[in-house]
Amino acid sequence: MTTLSAGILLFLILDPLGNIPFFLSLLKQVPPQRRRWVMVRELLIALGVLIVFLIGGQFILRVLQLKQESVSIAGGIVLFLIGIKMVFPPREGGIFGPAGQGEPFIVPLAIPGVAGPSAMAVLLLLTNSQPGRTAQWGVALFLAWLATALILLSSTYLFRWLGESVLTALERLMGMVVVALSVQMVLSGVAAYLHPG
Repeated sequence: MTTLSAGILLFLILDPLGNIPFFLSLLKQVPPQRRRWVMVRELLIALGVLIVFLIGGQFILRVLQLKQESVSIAGGIVLFLIGIKMVFPPREGGIFGPAGQGEPFIVPLAIPGVAGPSAMAVLLLLTNSQPGRTAQWGVALFLAWLATALILLSSTYLFRWLGESVLTALERLMGMVVVALSVQMVLSGVAAYLHPG
C-alpha cells in the first residue's frame, strides 16, 4: 500500500462528510463562540489517540499477543458495521447513538466520532504489516486528519451550501467504499491465516 492510498483509506474511515450532521447536532447546545474551540480540541485529541496507535501499534499487538490476521479480520468486521450504518443510517441519533447534553469532551466527538475503532485497527495493521514505514503512515494519517479537520471546521458552511440530502448521498457513497474495503480486509486476513508466509 502506498502512502497516498493509506491516506485515502484513512480519510474514508474518518468520514468527515458523514460526521458533519453528527458534529452539528452535538454542538447545538454549545455557545456559538465556543464551538470552533471545542471542535479544534476534539480533533487534536483524536489525532493524539491515532498517533499513539500508530507509534505503539506493534507494542500493543505484542502485549495482547495478537496476530496481524486477527487484527485484519476484526478491523474489517468493525469497518463493515460502520460502513453499513453509513449506507443505512439509524432513524435516531446518528451512527454513534443519541446525542448527550452539554459540551462534549472526548466522547463521542473525538472517540469514536473521528478516532474510531476501524481507524485504530487500520493503523495497527499498517504498522504491523510494514513496520519500517511508520513515518510514511504518519504522513498519511496527518494528511487524512488535516483534510477531515478542514471539512469539519467548515461544517456549518458546507451544511448550508450542500444541504442535508447531498451530504447524506455522499456519506452513503463513502459507506459503499468503506464496506468494500472492509470485505477486502477480511479476505486478506483469512488468506494470510490459511496461507501463512
